[in-house]
This record gives sequence, C-alpha cells and structure tokens, in this order.
Amino acid sequence: MEPIYIYHNNRRLRCGHTTGTCAAAASKAAAHMLLTNETLERVTILTPKGILLELDVEDITMGDTYVSCAVRKDGGDDIDATNGTLVYSTVRMIDSGIAIDGGTGVGRITRKGLDQPVGNAAINRVPRSMIREALIDISDIYGYEGGFDVVISIPEGEEIAKRTFNPRLGIVDGISVLGTSGIVEPMSETALIDTIKVEMRVRKESGDRTILVVPGNYGKDFAEEYPGMDADRAVKCSNFVGEMLDYACELGLDVVLVSNLGKLVKVAGGIMNTHSRNADSRMEILAANSAIAGASIETVKGIMGCISTDDALELIDSEGLIDKVSELLLEKVQFHMNHRTGGRIRTSAVMFSSVYGLLGKTDGADEMLKEIDRDVTV
Repeated sequence: MEPIYIYHNNRRLRCGHTTGTCAAAASKAAAHMLLTNETLERVTILTPKGILLELDVEDITMGDTYVSCAVRKDGGDDIDATNGTLVYSTVRMIDSGIAIDGGTGVGRITRKGLDQPVGNAAINRVPRSMIREALIDISDIYGYEGGFDVVISIPEGEEIAKRTFNPRLGIVDGISVLGTSGIVEPMSETALIDTIKVEMRVRKESGDRTILVVPGNYGKDFAEEYPGMDADRAVKCSNFVGEMLDYACELGLDVVLVSNLGKLVKVAGGIMNTHSRNADSRMEILAANSAIAGASIETVKGIMGCISTDDALELIDSEGLIDKVSELLLEKVQFHMNHRTGGRIRTSAVMFSSVYGLLGKTDGADEMLKEIDRDVTV
C-alpha cells in the first residue's frame, strides 16, 4: 500500500497505524493460518477510517491448537513510546463466540471511568470491534461456524507503560490497545485531548467534585510545594484550557486551574489554547495591564521588548506593581473562564512565577482547594 500523508503546519507527515489495528490484523492473520494451516506473510485490514492497509506478519508460531503471530506498530512521523513494538495475537478455536483478553504487556483496568470495566484488559472498544469484525470475515470466507479465543500480548508493554499515563490512570502491568480510527495522524491533538478527558473521568469516578488542573510540570511542581494541594491528583491539561473547561462542564466538575504566568496571561486575554503557534500575546497583555496599573511609558515599552514573562515581571517589580498587575490579570482570567463555561461550573485560578513565587489567586480559590482536600480525606 502507498504511504498515507497529511499536512500539518505546512509540513508533509507520514501517517502510521495504531496498536488496535495491529491487534486486529494479527488476529485476522492468526485465524487465517489456524483455519488453513498455511503461513501468511502479509495481511490486509480495513480501518474504521475506511483505509485498507496491508501489513507484514511477523514471528509466526503454529501449534496443534493455536496460532500466534505479530504485527509491528508504526507511528509514522508521530513517534511515541509504542512505535516499532510488536503486538501479538494468539488465536484458538472454541465452540462459539469470540472471547478477547489481554496477555503479557497488556494493561489491566483497576479504576472506574476508563473505556473498559474494572478487571478487563485495557483493549479499548474500537480495537475489540475491529478484532471481532476481522475474525467474522475469516469465518465467512472459510465457512467456519465455531468461535475463537483471542489473547493480545505486547511483550515490551510493561516496560513501555512506565513512560505513559497508564499507571496514573489505574491501568496496571502494561499498555493499552488503542485507536478510534485505526490510523495514527502525526501531531494529532485529538489523542492528547482524549487522554485529558480520561484523567478527568477517572477523577470523577474516584469521587472528586472539584479537580485540580495544571498545564504541565511547572504547575505540578508548584502544587507539590504549596500547602493544601495534592499534586498527585492534578490533571494535566497541556495547552487545552478551553477543551478542559468544556469537558468539566459536561462532567459537572468544578475546576481550580494552577498555572504559571506564562500560560495564565494568555487566558487573561481570552486565549483558550495556549500553544504559541495559536497565539502569543503575552507581552501585549502584560504591557496593557501594567499601563492600567500605572506603570510608566518606559516600563510599558520595556515589557514589549521582553522575551519571557519573568523578565517582564522584573520591570513591573521595579515600579512596585506586581500585586496590582496580578490582581488585574486574575480578574480577567476569572472572567474568561466563567465566559467559557457559561457559569455551569465553578472555576478559580492560582497564578505563580518560577522566579517570584505565588502571584495571586482568584476569589474562591482557597475554599475550592479545601474542598479538594476534603474529597481526598473522605
């Protein structure tokens, strides 16, 4: 098959295929070999996106009652922890039905709120459907009226899982078999947003009513040092503040957003995706609010020439205006968070600087942080 490409930010990027596609393709190949007793070097699989793939079949073992083989994960130009990993399927004939479970290296669900019930292998709904459809196709081709027992294994999975969100989400002993389209699209934001949503669902199913949210490691590190914040329970939203707030509304979860100034200053300007390629008006927003707070024209001009928000804070501090500027910014952060959520949930924010420490909190932040602490201790 010809490689599949997409264009992202004017770059031509090659697509790959998901672990779910690998599991379905390996299962189809194993069932084919089990019913025909003939080895198969390549297998075709139709992805949910409607793209037909032809994939190599590797490491074939044909036993008396089973066949095991593997298909290699290909992340395309979106290299992740699972790229190049072999995904195995071991298929046996049974009287009826199609039973699917996970073996070595496939995680096991231990917490509510995930795609599968507690106790199930972490093989998501779409890959399970792909496996079933592939095996039904093989049964139809060869007139087989029995069933199949399928075990998906990823020998490297337990080690790979240490570099993923799985332990944090309550998925133990391996990685998840994932994919909704069957195709890996490089630089796709959908997969990251889906991970954020999973974390939020897990927090809700754990009994949380108010959640602590941080954009990334800076926020988590600050939370670890701040009294009353449990950093281990924080949800990372990356740059997707707007999508996080939208989903919090859907779940009915109140939100305390803890972030450094570099991210929150954008939210103060109504920017809900804080990645620099979408918008970077940090200095414009800081300069405008510094002017409102009473900064001199020289300071305002100086801020516009700064590279980092901490550099800008140094100029603001020279006029003794950090508290006033922070207050103005937090008022606007609160306004834009309320505007995005339409008042359907409560929101608050805590803003800090890696150099100047805590800069301020919106009204209600302290009480909401106490509520998070009470949720933890209940």
